[in-house]
Amino acid sequence: MNFDLPRNVILPVDAIDVRLDSGPHPFARENAEAIAENWQREIAVKPALFDGTVVLLSQLAYRDNRLVGRCHAVNYSTFMLWRKRRENSGAEHAYAHAMLVAGDNALVAIRMGSHTVNAGRVYFAAGSFEPDDFRDGQVDVDFNMIREVREETGLDLSAARRGVRWHALSTTRGTVIFRRYHVDEPADEIARRISAFVASETDPEIDGPVIIRHAGDLPDGLALHMKPLIEWHFSGVD
Repeated sequence: MNFDLPRNVILPVDAIDVRLDSGPHPFARENAEAIAENWQREIAVKPALFDGTVVLLSQLAYRDNRLVGRCHAVNYSTFMLWRKRRENSGAEHAYAHAMLVAGDNALVAIRMGSHTVNAGRVYFAAGSFEPDDFRDGQVDVDFNMIREVREETGLDLSAARRGVRWHALSTTRGTVIFRRYHVDEPADEIARRISAFVASETDPEIDGPVIIRHAGDLPDGLALHMKPLIEWHFSGVD
C-alpha cells in the first residue's frame, strides 16, 4: 500500500524520513490538461492565488514511531485539482503545525484571510511543504513550522521550547504533523503581537489571532482536524 498508517488517531512520532523525489508526481503527469482548466476557474474566483511550488506525497507509512514517505514537487494548481479529486488519486497531502502554547497554557491559532483558499478557517499557522523545506532531500519539519509561523504572524519560534517529539493525525483528507512550541508570554500578549504584525502588512495572509483557552473553547470556522488536536493538548498528554 502506498499509504499505510492508522487513520483518525493521534500517533507519537520520533523520526520523520520523508524524501523529495526529483521526478514528477504521477497525478500531475496524468492530469495536466484538467489542472490547467481548473486553475483558470480558481483564479477567476480568487485572483490573488499564486501558482507556486508545493509537494504532494506518493507514499507514506508509519512504522515503529517513524513516518517514512516520498513526495514530489508540484505546482499549486496541481494541488488545487487534487483537492477535488483526492479519492483514489494515488496522492496525499501532509503539512505541519507548530502548536503555539502560551505561558498560561492557552493555544494561539490564526484565522485565514478572505483572499485565501481557506478563507475564514481557524488552525495553527501552517503551510504546505515546499522544496526549500528539505535538507539533502529529507524534509525538515521544524524548519517548515518556524518559517510558516514567522511569515504569517511575525513571531520567531526558533528559540522556543519544543515538545519532546512530534505527533501526527492522519485522515483521508491529509496528514498533519504537529509539535508543541512553548512561549513564555500569556496568550493575550502573543495575540497583541500578532495583531500588530498583521496591521503592518500590506497584504497579510491571515485576518488575525484566535485564542483557545480550554478543550470546549472551539471557535467558529475551526478546521475539522483541529478539534482532536485541541482535546489532546488540554488532556495534558505528552
